[in-house]
Amino acid sequence: MDLAQNHFFTDICSIIETGRRQAYAEVSRLMMETYWKIGQRIVEEEQKGHKRADYGTQLINALSVELTHRYGKGFSKRNLAYFRTFYQIFPDAEILQSRLQNLTWTHLTKVFRVEDPVAIRWYLTEASREMWSVRTLDRNISTQYYERHYKQPVLSNHHPDLATSKTDAMELFKSPVIAEFLGFRQDESYSESDLESAIIAHLQEFMLELGRGFAFMARQQRICTDTQDYYIDLVFYNVVLKCYVLMDLKIGTISHQDVGQMDMYVRMYDELKRTEGDNPTIGIILCSETSKDIAKYSILKGNEQLFATKYKLCLPSDEQLKQEIDKQKELFYMQHPEKKP
Repeated sequence: MDLAQNHFFTDICSIIETGRRQAYAEVSRLMMETYWKIGQRIVEEEQKGHKRADYGTQLINALSVELTHRYGKGFSKRNLAYFRTFYQIFPDAEILQSRLQNLTWTHLTKVFRVEDPVAIRWYLTEASREMWSVRTLDRNISTQYYERHYKQPVLSNHHPDLATSKTDAMELFKSPVIAEFLGFRQDESYSESDLESAIIAHLQEFMLELGRGFAFMARQQRICTDTQDYYIDLVFYNVVLKCYVLMDLKIGTISHQDVGQMDMYVRMYDELKRTEGDNPTIGIILCSETSKDIAKYSILKGNEQLFATKYKLCLPSDEQLKQEIDKQKELFYMQHPEKKP
């Protein structure tokens, strides 16, 4: 009997693979629970000796020596410090279980390099909800994904130390969009068609960079009116926001003509394509350079359906990226002064 072609054999393989996945998930859960408990005990012990500034360091050093002698690798000073941080970030065991589903200890060690506790909680919450791989989480931290969100986290009434994020249109607008995965060199010349083709070739990474809930609908979608045909570069649908998202790609500084064109596309789409149950269409002009004048004096200002977002095709240094984020936030709040925190 050829078992390789047999449904019985396939069923057995499925049972084994499912069992292995469940076992791995359970081992991972128990490991993180163990590390959390170790962190809890370290903090409790440190608090007893809080009058001595170096007590915590001495405690971790001594504990690392003893645990490594007894149990081998895995209990270095750095790891014990991670365990302590783990407990300090999530001091409530019940919240710990609800916030860290789908994550491994490697996810946590990646995010512990972030200094802001609110940002740590945000990254872990998003990674769990969106099932980010370790690689995706690492990239999002490196590109300051949290800082590029205009919308500030809302603190839970029940757990004021936890940052939660209610999804709305603000989550669409990160500026700059970091698209180093498209593969362009810093000194390379390219056309808008080249940029569009690269996005299509790396569509999954691009949608992950945009945010959650995106589904690709069309490239160069034709819109027909009584007098002329128009073509929209990229069309997405966001299943969380329940609206179409139109994207126009521009090389160079955004212009009034670009804004006017996108405004027309959004109005046309709302009239010709939007159906019952869809929220108003959103238009994003993805450009290589934004403008204070356009943000402040064009129809972008105060408009809830039009946004200008800058893209960068190479990942800058941390300091350069921070400066760019600050600049883009300033431009965004020129466009939407009522949203300034």
